[in-house]
Amino acid sequence: MDWQPEPVSLQQLVDLLQQSTTPNTEIHMRVTQQLRSFDNIPDYNKYLAFIFTHLQQENISTRVAAGLVLKNNIKMNYGIIPLEVIEYVKPCAIQALNDNIVDIRSTAGTIITTICSTYGFESWPELLKQLVSLLDNQNILIVESSINALQKICEDSASVLRYDNENDLYYIIPKFIELFNSPSVKVRRDAIDCANQFILMKADFLTCHMKNFLNGLYQCTSDPSPEIKKVVCQAFVMILEVYPNELMEELPNVVKYMLYCTQDEDESVALEACEFWLTFAEQPMMLMNLSSFIPDIVPVLLKGMIYSPNDIAIIKGLDEDDTNIPDNEQDIKPRHHKSKQHYHPEQPHEFNEDYEESDDDFDDDDDDDEKYSEWNLRKCSAAALDVMASTIGDKLLEVLLPLLNTELQSTEWEHVESAILALGAVGEGCQEGMKVHLPTLWQFLLSNLDNPKPLVRSITCWTLGRYAKWSLDPSIGTDVELHRRTYFNPLLEKLLDRILDNNKRVQEAGCSAFATLEEIAQGELIPYLKPILEKFAIAFTKYQNKNLLILYDAVGTLADSVGEALNQPELIEILMPPLNDRWNQISDDDNGIFPLLECLSSVAIALGPGFIPFAQPIWQRCINIIERTFILDDAYKRGETEEKPDKDFIIVALDLLSGIFQGLGNQIEFLMSSSYQSLLDIILKSVRDDALDVQQSAYALLGDVAISAYEYLKPRLPEFMIDIVKVITTYNENYHDLVCNNAIWATGEISLKAMDDMKQYIGSIIEPLIMKLNQESKSLSLLENIAITISRIGFVCPEIVSLHLPMFFKQWCSILRDIADNKEKESAFFGMCKMIEANPNAIIEDFVYFCDAIVHWTHLSPQLNMCFINILNGFKQMIGENWEQCLAKYPDEEMRHIIRQRLQVRYQV
Repeated sequence: MDWQPEPVSLQQLVDLLQQSTTPNTEIHMRVTQQLRSFDNIPDYNKYLAFIFTHLQQENISTRVAAGLVLKNNIKMNYGIIPLEVIEYVKPCAIQALNDNIVDIRSTAGTIITTICSTYGFESWPELLKQLVSLLDNQNILIVESSINALQKICEDSASVLRYDNENDLYYIIPKFIELFNSPSVKVRRDAIDCANQFILMKADFLTCHMKNFLNGLYQCTSDPSPEIKKVVCQAFVMILEVYPNELMEELPNVVKYMLYCTQDEDESVALEACEFWLTFAEQPMMLMNLSSFIPDIVPVLLKGMIYSPNDIAIIKGLDEDDTNIPDNEQDIKPRHHKSKQHYHPEQPHEFNEDYEESDDDFDDDDDDDEKYSEWNLRKCSAAALDVMASTIGDKLLEVLLPLLNTELQSTEWEHVESAILALGAVGEGCQEGMKVHLPTLWQFLLSNLDNPKPLVRSITCWTLGRYAKWSLDPSIGTDVELHRRTYFNPLLEKLLDRILDNNKRVQEAGCSAFATLEEIAQGELIPYLKPILEKFAIAFTKYQNKNLLILYDAVGTLADSVGEALNQPELIEILMPPLNDRWNQISDDDNGIFPLLECLSSVAIALGPGFIPFAQPIWQRCINIIERTFILDDAYKRGETEEKPDKDFIIVALDLLSGIFQGLGNQIEFLMSSSYQSLLDIILKSVRDDALDVQQSAYALLGDVAISAYEYLKPRLPEFMIDIVKVITTYNENYHDLVCNNAIWATGEISLKAMDDMKQYIGSIIEPLIMKLNQESKSLSLLENIAITISRIGFVCPEIVSLHLPMFFKQWCSILRDIADNKEKESAFFGMCKMIEANPNAIIEDFVYFCDAIVHWTHLSPQLNMCFINILNGFKQMIGENWEQCLAKYPDEEMRHIIRQRLQVRYQV
């Protein structure tokens, strides 16, 4: 190498690095500061690389320290270190992989992968061949270092390698497979892991070697090393997912191996193997094979669901009455608020986040120790059983129930607990088959809500929650009232008792199960509201911070479920004091206020006028919270503070204001009259904020303001319409469907109030709305909102919007024909009727689709029904003898018959 260090400077740096290894904290901090001061010296990192690679006479710890400082500098000073310095470091790191010292080789691998992750793999295109060439070295230690570096690169940059180095991978993959037979466990492990990084890509360079890859894996199944077992299990899981056919020939042996590994003493091995059964159950083409292996798989899954001695040792408060012990701050997981989304009443929505496999269903046993709350063998086993139940249904019970019968009668509580968990796991997939057994099991489960072991009580709460629907809906022919008195009433009473359990884990499980029951029971809870609220009130005095979050959710869910039935003075007197107490105790900057505000939003909607005595201070505090957060955000953007404020404070406050509007309706006047300008200011600032979640909630609130207090909004409508038009007419990722959905919903509500004032905006928004309506890739809920909003604009300006009918009429009919009958749907059809009356000739060709939408109504007002009669009679007269020909245009013959029949019966046409 041409570059050489200056000797005096070199020695000074060596001396500093030697001192940096001292255990003396004061010296270490002083040296660290001195080393940082060298960052602006161009050749500083060359010196570090030289010491690390070439000064082999130096102490190992000094060389390693040089390498680690170099690695950190590369990572932290991207863009500052000259590229020619990085070019010097690269060959030094490769050379260090050949060093005799293991710590040097390991650090060299870290430097290499840091360069790749920081500068991109493409910045070192020759690296792959350099590392692969070292795999043929006779020194197994050098091979270990090289394959380890490759493993880190493959793990971090597999996608880049696939597209930029695909040709190289055709010969590199066989090299990895060849190393499956290496005498070194480290080499075998990393070689398998390297290949594993490419399985899910299903790329040709791996597919063409799949048979050899599998043969190599099969040979490794006799390897006793836990590290090898883990990567082999990972490989089989991924191959099952994307290359299931390749496993068919050896499937019985693979299943046997995975069953063996699922029972491994090393839980990390068992967990990797257990993932195989989740994937197995989700593979449609494996359904027939799954059934045949169920007798072997189920006992192993049940075994994995039993708390191990290690689990029990980890879990805190196992047998404690710990309700009075304050939570540790780290016990409370960070919680993010989801912005308010407007949907049409009674309509399912599609705006949930994409489904991801999680252990939420099995987190009833989540404990104070973060380690145990993670995904583990117990939860994975239960999840696998759940998926299998959903896949093969009641057939699973033939194998499962005899095994559970034995476990349920065990004298060891751990076995009883795992059996109850298993009953819950199959509660959805085998619900029909379980109905026969539930009458016998119910009393057993209820009795275990009083089990002396908190873990048994908590899992029983969860399992009963999975069967709560059955307690309300008996089989056909059963006396409904008797069924509910026998099963639902005791369940409700027992869960309320567990809400007040003296163990925090059981409180959480009981409260969660009761929230599930609330969602299912809905109005059936009305006769029991007083005792429910009394228990909740006691829980507010008993719960520590973590479980208060669950309690808020249970109260909010109750309000959502029973609605205005809560608006009774004696119930309000029980419900509101504990909420007010919490409201007064918590500060504006405590994010523990989020679930309280969410809860109050549901309560405000349910209480309606009954919320008026509590509204003023809550209203004003929400405005203050939003204004305060915006002030902090503006300061952060100006660089006056380093801490970025949490905008969830804005979102939850906007959503609570929205709830107050929905609850009070036209009685909102006493709040608006004194603070409407402040409210409109924060809504306007929110719709213009850079956070989509803030915009989303702001548009929801804007629509609520339009519904209940349009006169206050009217003078400032032009300001808001600028932003609405921008959202509706923007076709890039800056506005996702959730923001767009709420903005469009708000537009419809504004239209119904603005009437002629909307005319000036129609030219800007109607065609973009129609274009969105015709995009089938959009979510159904968004399409429904668009269709209803177009109709509402058409209701107030039919002569303008009706000109566009040919562009959206058929799609409009197909979208709205199946949604539930409600006021929003009715307003849409009134709007369409007005547009048809204004321009009937525009829809002659597709009129049959309107007939189809009409006959799908079940409950409609006399006024709308009269509109339908007038339009049908008018069209029949207009097209005369072509009426039958018009109806014949509907493509589905069976539906044509239904349309014709219903039109004759209902409308005599």
